Amino acid sequence: MMTSKQYEGMFSSKSDEWETPQKTFDELNAEFRFDLDPCADESNHKCEKYFTKEQDGLQQDWGGFSVFCNPPYGKELPKWVMKSYWESQKPDTVVVMLIPARTDTRWFHDYIYGKAEIRFIKGRLRFNNSKSNAPFPTMIVVFGEKGDSG
Repeated sequence: MMTSKQYEGMFSSKSDEWETPQKTFDELNAEFRFDLDPCADESNHKCEKYFTKEQDGLQQDWGGFSVFCNPPYGKELPKWVMKSYWESQKPDTVVVMLIPARTDTRWFHDYIYGKAEIRFIKGRLRFNNSKSNAPFPTMIVVFGEKGDSG
């Protein structure tokens, strides 16, 4: 039987930042050849060009890049989804997100469903900074198309 402490641990985290598993990134990078990581820091960036929390990727221009976006999963997540959708409308821009599969949310229906390719991940990912698998399902969301010129 699960203790209340174990149960609470399944649904909470000390951080809303989950570092992308390298294998997951490598598989996606082979397909999309990413050149921008807008949600990163010095220790976990996946691309040569990246924006830190201080640089605020939400305020930066992503146009013309192949973007890998694994945003913080807290209350700011809807802003990152909206930003990813709008940036992907720019010429030669593709945005690939690794996010929780929260299909019951307004942001999912307003910005993802019917507007992006959705790839649900079977099972639960183990993020690099976690001792166990994620307590939530995840999905890959692809906005725009490789080589799209507008």
